[in-house]
Amino acid sequence: MNGLKKYKYPVLLGFIAVVVFAAWSFMKNAHPVEGEAEQFEEVVEVILYDEYGIAFENYLVEHQQVRNRQTLGHILSQYDLSAVMIDRLVREMRDIFDPRRIRAGNTYRVYLSMDSIPQIRYFAYDISNTDYLMVDFSDSLAISRNEKEITPVSGTASGIIHSSLWATLTQNNLNPELAIKMSEILAWEVDFYRIQRGDKFKVVYEENFVGEESVGIGRIDAIYFSHHGRDIYGFKYESDTVSGYFGPEGENLRKVFLAAPIKFGRVTSGFSHSRLHPVLGTRRPHYGTDYAAPTGTPIYAVGDGVVTRAHYTSGNGNYVRIRHNSVYETQYLHMSRFARGIRPGVRVQQGDVIGYVGMTGLATGPHVCFRFWKNGQQVDHRREEFPSADPLHEDYFDEFFVIRDRLMEQLQDIQFQEQETEVQLSAL
Repeated sequence: MNGLKKYKYPVLLGFIAVVVFAAWSFMKNAHPVEGEAEQFEEVVEVILYDEYGIAFENYLVEHQQVRNRQTLGHILSQYDLSAVMIDRLVREMRDIFDPRRIRAGNTYRVYLSMDSIPQIRYFAYDISNTDYLMVDFSDSLAISRNEKEITPVSGTASGIIHSSLWATLTQNNLNPELAIKMSEILAWEVDFYRIQRGDKFKVVYEENFVGEESVGIGRIDAIYFSHHGRDIYGFKYESDTVSGYFGPEGENLRKVFLAAPIKFGRVTSGFSHSRLHPVLGTRRPHYGTDYAAPTGTPIYAVGDGVVTRAHYTSGNGNYVRIRHNSVYETQYLHMSRFARGIRPGVRVQQGDVIGYVGMTGLATGPHVCFRFWKNGQQVDHRREEFPSADPLHEDYFDEFFVIRDRLMEQLQDIQFQEQETEVQLSAL
């Protein structure tokens, strides 16, 4: 019994010491003292992916360009794929992408394993700037068509025109699509064939990028254009039932008729009661406006209507005539050919392609002679004032005016540069 007492207290003290040490260790790990925290931080591995969604650092990557007359089979046969595998790939691909449409100049990437004998794991082909074909060889064969991630970037630009809108926009390597977008928005307000030196513009827009490469203009949010001393504003407004560009008070920029039947070209001859005919060599009336453009340039219906004539005569060449209503008719002469489906009785809408520029009939070069009737009389359409489409309904005014005021401030903050286009870009 005395022996038990001899060992009782030392054992008990040892047990207590163990418990206290365990508790202290737990608390120390749960609440590390200052300066020791970094010893317990978790190391996070950063994995980088390219625009095709591949962790490229794990592979040998080859960047190539399709050569003339090169087929998909030619490309893949370089990577030790059997003829059987290539044939299977081509057959399974057809529902997603026609392999015969692989084009010289387009780029592709091949991802190879880092083995002593590299094996193909992925094949990515750029169908366009945004779409690509992906073939996954890493497990079983998988084929997909995907889109690259697009990043919208907001931008502003301004310019004072010294020669043309196109030249002014491209001075600083702006995407030329911006000129096209602007012309589409202002097609009813601005005669781009009568732009004069000193006309100026400001624009707020979005440009889409894949990586650092521009893939097009996403949209224009606001535009200001000074044309022949007249100030024109347009603001983009969209709702569930409305989409368009409207002026400061909600007036619609869209009008009953487009200002011209082609988007780009130049006026070579205007409306005249006495003009020297370039073929006949005699003076006679020219009750139309000639727009010169390359053969094959699309010609658009300037307004909604019904085709009443679409045939050939020795003077007019291939021509189309459209009745818009009881007051207005238009005619388009010297076409190289008619657009598909254009024939008498067909209803067309404003902006529909009805034919293509040519030089059929009495013509010395490719152009379209555009003629305009009002109450049965030919008139100079460039001197006419046409009514606008329906204005924005007042139910949308509150929301529209908030958008207008914000965009108007952005336009006013843009400064003009005298000699060259001013461009500002910022990520959204």
